[in-house]
Amino acid sequence: MLLGVVEGLTEFLPVSSTGHLLVTEHFLNLSKGEWEVFTVVIQFGAILSVVAVYWDKFWRVLVDLPRKREAQHFTLSVLVAFLPAAILGLALIKVINNYLLDPVRALPIIAVSWIVGGVLILVFERIAPKPRYSDPDALPLSKAFQIGLCQCLALLPGVSRSGATILGGELLGVERATAAHFTFYLAVPTMLGASVLELYKHGHELSGDHAITIAIGFVISFLVAYAVVKTFIAFISRFGLKPFGWYRIAAGTALIAVMLLG
Repeated sequence: MLLGVVEGLTEFLPVSSTGHLLVTEHFLNLSKGEWEVFTVVIQFGAILSVVAVYWDKFWRVLVDLPRKREAQHFTLSVLVAFLPAAILGLALIKVINNYLLDPVRALPIIAVSWIVGGVLILVFERIAPKPRYSDPDALPLSKAFQIGLCQCLALLPGVSRSGATILGGELLGVERATAAHFTFYLAVPTMLGASVLELYKHGHELSGDHAITIAIGFVISFLVAYAVVKTFIAFISRFGLKPFGWYRIAAGTALIAVMLLG
């Protein structure tokens, strides 16, 4: 239940879901191998929440794809943004899994990433240029690709995928809410691809004995993530990303203090 809440809350907030899950698993003394498949499966719950919220949008695009240029452009822009992280992730997957996602080795990286990311949010929110793009369905392919490059930063534990793409979008002249909408669109192929790959590698570890545990985590992750997706755009439109910047600095500082005292 706790891991489901952590995944659902942090997957789409600019605070790093991977970082929070690794820290939670570490302090709960959960072994990486035993809970790796569980983490992958509950991510499907978060993915499904985006599909549920944007169901009408995705269905319209699917129906219109053969004949309408708007639907074709939207699909192409999401794919163009997806490719950089997909290619880099596949190239570095062994390094990421063996070193960056090891709970003990990752903790210092996560703490520093939280703090640095928080400072960058506070700074970049002040210097972001005036928005020039306000339609998430019609971003130029060049901007979509650049946002996709920003997403590659999230391969480092503690760097938020949504934070990198939303903040990167703002610096590229994309209006904040528009960047957030596009981030949600981009989450579907990105998270789905990563989850399917991990499930293919570790699916044999699934067993009926874990069915209830996995189902609980999946449902909770879906419900919490659904609430986050439904309310996030309105929140950042009113308050911006600064609250998350301060949170990241506080969380990173607290994690460093715990590691030093421990």
